Amino acid sequence: MDVSQYLDIFIDETREHLQNLNTQILALEQDAENMDTVNEIFRAAHSLKGMAGTMGYKRMQTLTHDMENVFSEVRNGAIKVNAEMIDILFQCLDALEEYLASIQENADEGTNDNEHLIKALNTILETKGGAVAAKEEPKEEVKEDKPAAGGGLKEKWRDIKIGDVERHVIEEAAKENIHAYGISVYVQETCILKAARAFLVFKALEELGDVIVSVPSAQDIEDERFENDFSIIFLTEHPLQKVIDAIKYVSEIEDAIGEEIKLEAAEPAKTTAVAKKTETKVAVKEDKASAPAKAGEKKAVGKPVATRTVRVDIEKLDVLMNLVSELIISKNSLVSVAANEVGSSNLAFNEQIEYLESVTTNLHESVMKVRMVPIESVVSKFPRMIRDLSKKLDKKMELYMTGEETELDRTVVDEIGDPLMHLLRNSADHGLESAEVRKARGKSEVGSIFLNAYQDGNNVVIEVGDDGNGIDVEAVKNKAIERGTITPEQAETMADKDIIDLLFLPSFSTAKQVSDVSGRGVGLDVVKSKIEALSGEIETKTKLGEGSTFIVRLPLTLAIIQALMVVVGGEKYAISLGTVQTIESIMPSEVKTVQGKEVIHLRGKVIPLVRLDQVLDVESTRNPEDEMTVLIAKKGDRLAGLVIDDLLGQMEIVIKSMGKFIGKCKLISGATILGDGEVALILDANALI
Repeated sequence: MDVSQYLDIFIDETREHLQNLNTQILALEQDAENMDTVNEIFRAAHSLKGMAGTMGYKRMQTLTHDMENVFSEVRNGAIKVNAEMIDILFQCLDALEEYLASIQENADEGTNDNEHLIKALNTILETKGGAVAAKEEPKEEVKEDKPAAGGGLKEKWRDIKIGDVERHVIEEAAKENIHAYGISVYVQETCILKAARAFLVFKALEELGDVIVSVPSAQDIEDERFENDFSIIFLTEHPLQKVIDAIKYVSEIEDAIGEEIKLEAAEPAKTTAVAKKTETKVAVKEDKASAPAKAGEKKAVGKPVATRTVRVDIEKLDVLMNLVSELIISKNSLVSVAANEVGSSNLAFNEQIEYLESVTTNLHESVMKVRMVPIESVVSKFPRMIRDLSKKLDKKMELYMTGEETELDRTVVDEIGDPLMHLLRNSADHGLESAEVRKARGKSEVGSIFLNAYQDGNNVVIEVGDDGNGIDVEAVKNKAIERGTITPEQAETMADKDIIDLLFLPSFSTAKQVSDVSGRGVGLDVVKSKIEALSGEIETKTKLGEGSTFIVRLPLTLAIIQALMVVVGGEKYAISLGTVQTIESIMPSEVKTVQGKEVIHLRGKVIPLVRLDQVLDVESTRNPEDEMTVLIAKKGDRLAGLVIDDLLGQMEIVIKSMGKFIGKCKLISGATILGDGEVALILDANALI
């Protein structure tokens, strides 16, 4: 069977199961007696084992099978969860992550058998409770139903109680020359994936007829809650031998025996008690008949519950997004034409334009919602990371997260994981003090790290902070002077905020020694460049002795934005509406100079001016004596006034990349195509500020 077509689904689902296992084992570490958590881990390991086995990844299957065995004993109360077991389980998850990475890269799990982990898991089974061996023994007794020499297997299907519903179905089938067979199927005792083999049996039978009763139920078979055999009642027009051959064709099926069912005439004189019993049995049978959707059965009773989510390749969404972009450009062209046409005869045309505008806006919002995913998919791996860092650094720490449900564009979510990981590692290593220092300062011995996410207008804000030492501005200043980054004279006039910004320079680190956690100066510069590449920004708040917070602002989407169209020196530019606070008219006489820089005083705030004609090196078309149009833009807590020549108004624009050749220009974040076909550059207000 060619399973390569299922590889993408396997990778996605394996990643989900591994993340679930990480989360649940962390929870188990906190509450070792919680059986719901144990059951959830058992189910996830079981599913992972089945998937790996079906895909033919034997090493992955073996490791998850042994993990499942351990949790089976924990469920039965034979083994108690302890710290050593938790550590081994986390090592197993790391090994499974390695297998997955290898599969993702070259569709092969590699050659590492992880024998030390399998040995450790088996040691847990052997030493913590001899219940494994004890549990295996009853299986031998079941097998003793089989006579030692050639007498055949016990026909367990004869124990199936046939209720009124089944009787009626069999009688109706007989009228159309369709046979009803009772069949018992025996799986080899050495088979690891009993449920998978049973599924293949049901799949093979599906081609020949219909299963109307299954004992155990199909759900129990799917969950592997059965010994080495199961029995069915099967309707088909084919001879019995053909059905038996189809079952035996499935590998690891030891045998299948069956016989045609001949119904005796129903006795009319049954006692009330017997009648009640039959009714109860019928109800059970109906339930069983409606369950086996996943085991390959066709069924007449009940409707399958449809899943409400669908996996879509991000590339397909990108194509859809591009088509929406073209539609918006087309709409802008029509709006441009309509604006140039004047007269009442144009009324119908204008109505159509408005309708098109409404449709494209709704379509854009719908596509954006499809692209939005909760940041939970990224942040859910961090509790495990903090746990490991706590042990590695020998510091007590707790991670508190809020707003995991906050949604971001999928392309942003995929890229934001590394920067957030760097910030958390930074908090754990540099931010938090040792338990002794914290105790001396009157703090709790357990350090707190926070990750909070929330939506703020057209941005998503993610705050990463800690209640540790905070940033020592003097230490950063001295390190910068020592490295020659700044001169002592510059250091004297620099504000604390500017000194803290030095931390984001490449290869700048204040760590006393290099460890495998940090200290190489690679981290905050990567964070800054990555976030700015996503059109985001990062700022720092800190208080010595109390802690630091890094605030990351990201746009909700990177594709289509609301923008203000402005004119500077006869050229059109777009500025994201999300960064613009207000638009002010300022007289030239109101402009003052502070430390050689132009500022304005507006509603109690001193705001620096940025003359865009000078920054963009174009000649202003505005008379120097006339009133100035100033856009007040905001970046975090900082404001700046952007001086423009003229304001064209608000427009929905499509962001097009400038390509690699002019990707170095910080001021320009992209370009857009206007309604008349002209190209306008998009100014990055963050960079300007």
